[in-house]
Amino acid sequence: MSTRALRRLRGKQRGQEALDLGNLTLDDSPVEQAEGEEEQLDVANVSHPPADRKESSRKAKKNKAQKNFSNIYELICDVDNEAEKISPDEEAEKPDGNKTSGTEKNDNKDFDKPDQKQQDTSTKSSSGDGAKKKKKKKKTKVTSVDGPAAPDDNIDILLENLEQPNGLSLQNEDCGGADRRSVLHVEHRNLNPETELKRYFGARAVLGDQRPRQRNRQFHRSTWMTYPKDSWPRFSRPGISMTLLQSKDGIQYFTFEHGRDYQQVQFKFLDAVESMDPNNIVALLQLNPYHIDSLLQLSDVCRIQEDQEMARDLIERALYSFECAFHPLFSLTSGTSRLDYLRPENRAFYLALYKHMMFLEKRGCPRTALEYCKLILSLDPDADPLCMLLLIDFLMLRTREYQSLLQLYQDWEEHRNLSQLPNFAFSTALCHFHLSQQEDMDPEESDKQRHKADQMLQDALIMFPGVLMPLLDLCTVQPDATVTSHAFFGPKSQIGQPPALAELTALYVGRTYNVWREAPVMLWLEESVKEVLRRVDAKDPLVEDCQNKRKQRYQSAPRNIHRHVLLSEIKEATSSLPLEVTTQPVMGFDPLPPLDSVISYTRPERQHVGASNESTLSLFFRSLLPNFNLQGGPRQEDDMEVARAGQELNQEVNRLMVAMRDMLANIRFQEPPREDNPYRDEEEWD
Repeated sequence: MSTRALRRLRGKQRGQEALDLGNLTLDDSPVEQAEGEEEQLDVANVSHPPADRKESSRKAKKNKAQKNFSNIYELICDVDNEAEKISPDEEAEKPDGNKTSGTEKNDNKDFDKPDQKQQDTSTKSSSGDGAKKKKKKKKTKVTSVDGPAAPDDNIDILLENLEQPNGLSLQNEDCGGADRRSVLHVEHRNLNPETELKRYFGARAVLGDQRPRQRNRQFHRSTWMTYPKDSWPRFSRPGISMTLLQSKDGIQYFTFEHGRDYQQVQFKFLDAVESMDPNNIVALLQLNPYHIDSLLQLSDVCRIQEDQEMARDLIERALYSFECAFHPLFSLTSGTSRLDYLRPENRAFYLALYKHMMFLEKRGCPRTALEYCKLILSLDPDADPLCMLLLIDFLMLRTREYQSLLQLYQDWEEHRNLSQLPNFAFSTALCHFHLSQQEDMDPEESDKQRHKADQMLQDALIMFPGVLMPLLDLCTVQPDATVTSHAFFGPKSQIGQPPALAELTALYVGRTYNVWREAPVMLWLEESVKEVLRRVDAKDPLVEDCQNKRKQRYQSAPRNIHRHVLLSEIKEATSSLPLEVTTQPVMGFDPLPPLDSVISYTRPERQHVGASNESTLSLFFRSLLPNFNLQGGPRQEDDMEVARAGQELNQEVNRLMVAMRDMLANIRFQEPPREDNPYRDEEEWD
């Protein structure tokens, strides 16, 4: 009897069959499939005459093809099906779970089909019953052979090796090991600010009408850091590429390179910067819309003019241009990719990431900004050219990543002396205080965290007393008279600070005073200040020890701290910069370049129009007579005859200049006559 007749006897129509769990088994071996085909052929041969055997065999093959095509689980390898994942709890309860898994699957498979087997037996002949008994016997044999499942042990071992915690650490011991990797871990999805905004406001509020419009958008390369906009100019490679310099101890060292055409554009950009006219940079960007330094410089101009949207858009365009030039082995999240800040080609990438991070923080996306801060720090954690350690604690406090901040402090304190930085000394104490205020914490653990917070804050106030008064001033809190009149926290504590410590203190206070404004935090700070004054009056030896440390250290800050202060644009900190920094010109596309830069190509020398010590009158004669030289010496590009004629002309012009000086010296301006009555009304008639 055909399958269509069987469906009619059961009262079913085509396409309305109930889901049969037997067809979804994962362990049908090739032997079982072959036996099932034999069973179908036997039933077809018995129920149909010999003339229809050919047609029935063709239907059986068709059913086999449909079965293999419809059952997606049979496309999976048999070994993968046998290596069924078991939870750790089940493995603890069943020590021999791997050995018995095969038999349990086959037993369950036999119990999955009781109804189907009973219905088949009611419609099949006696020969079909014999075939089914034969199939059962063979099936038990196959189960007994496959029961131990030797490949399962190997797959489980591989899975255990992949799940080891060491598999996540991709850095070597020099870069902090697995602990540092876990703290500075960068996730791709957190680099997109829309992920954080959707968490706050929902996808509908963030995306709006963007989704239907995306159907007609232009094709752009998929990137992680920025999403290309349709309003951007059509992207064409500007001539930037990335090269792998070397791989050492699992760390890859990369560098960006400028092509010949890009170098020519870079020279034109330097000329535009020296002209002090932003319109020249705009004209250059119209011809080269993805030139990095032009985008960075024009972004600063737009930000100064309070066009924040355009400034942010230009930075995103620069990041998109960089990401399109990445090397295939360069990774943003692995923590094993390095870029040397000494190379000028790499500095623009650092600055673009930093400026983008600051825009995100002001936009209200501190979690995304923290991810970019980790990314910048992972590019060169040893040198830290932009000194991101002065910022990462603030972003972790904003995002309430208290445990991550404490772990970073614990891991890096030994080799980086983070406790000597005012930001880490106060921020770690604030972390312990916030942990003690959590409602779901055990009371005993909460008291422990509060005691730790009190101790760390008191030590921070003793080590850095100049932080208190500026902090209270920005928080608009009037301190107690006993505090202001005390010599330890009085004006002497700010005046007597070393220059580097004053710079660090002003930077921390100007950046993080908002996190200290909460009422519980201010009450806790007040209690700690009273305890510090008591310890100072009691001649605590720690007070004198910290005073000696302040005198010996913090005499001069390294160049990366000055660079960080300039980029932060915090007025309290920039006002404390030394004169050697404020007196030299600072370019927005490359602030305070390293003194030992690695130069790959140099700018050709330009021919100066005139000497810098020439007067205005001399420049006027030079504009009329290009060969004029006040010093009387021949110009290098002239021939001897031209030089001799130029000397004679210079003598004549010098005589003319002497005569003009005498004439200007003898000119006297006659003052208007003064009236006798200065109080006379102008409207009064004579």
